[in-house]
Amino acid sequence: MPTASVTITNEVDLLNSLEPFQQSLAEHPLYRSIHSLDALHLFMQSHVYAVWDFMSLLKALQRALTCVTLPWVPSTDPVSRRLINEIVLGEETDEYQGQPLSHYELYLHAMQSCGADIIPMQALLASLASGAPLDESLNAIPAEAAAFVRTTFEIITTGQPHRIAAAFTFGREDLIPDMFTQFVRNLDDELPGQIAPFRFYLERHIELDGDEHGPKALAMMRHLCPTTNHWAEAAETAAQALQARISLWNGILNRIG
Repeated sequence: MPTASVTITNEVDLLNSLEPFQQSLAEHPLYRSIHSLDALHLFMQSHVYAVWDFMSLLKALQRALTCVTLPWVPSTDPVSRRLINEIVLGEETDEYQGQPLSHYELYLHAMQSCGADIIPMQALLASLASGAPLDESLNAIPAEAAAFVRTTFEIITTGQPHRIAAAFTFGREDLIPDMFTQFVRNLDDELPGQIAPFRFYLERHIELDGDEHGPKALAMMRHLCPTTNHWAEAAETAAQALQARISLWNGILNRIG
């Protein structure tokens, strides 16, 4: 497995150190294994938890970089404050068919449209809403997804904005290969209407990451990493998040068989 063993002192070092992880994700055999609607269902039924816990990373950053308590007082970094609020607007209240929708809710709609099982995901949220601890609630979901979510919340509980931002900025780059998006397009042509919401989700995700959220998140990282030590810690956390994604992909691949 790839490792990040080089000395990290700046943004360029960080990006270079993550290339092996990103290449492993881009070339992962999982994508080649998804060649039927049933396989897509298995993928979505584990991946949905990563879509969901992404929102907790997002809100952890908003909480750290803005003021969400009363009485309101201005946070100390107005640039990062604006960047994270702009990202929240798109992720939590994007538009689909003229209606505001979070990307998690869009993904759930895509699952329903193509026949994937959303009951376990809904059961997790119901368990949390009833007051059950997160770690206990995760025992009921696919093991690879539970491990991934636990890594996410381990990073969140550091309470360090540059580490959380590193997982958000670098650890969630799906690097979706063309072969996978083409499969989804072909399936959409074969099953008109059923796959359209998932196709929209993928294409919207690629569009936002490349043109808007990716550059904004990177700009936020530069504000949150004023020292070489910050960059080194950010690289460590980004590598941890990417390795967690690789492990998630491995688990889903084993599930598809």
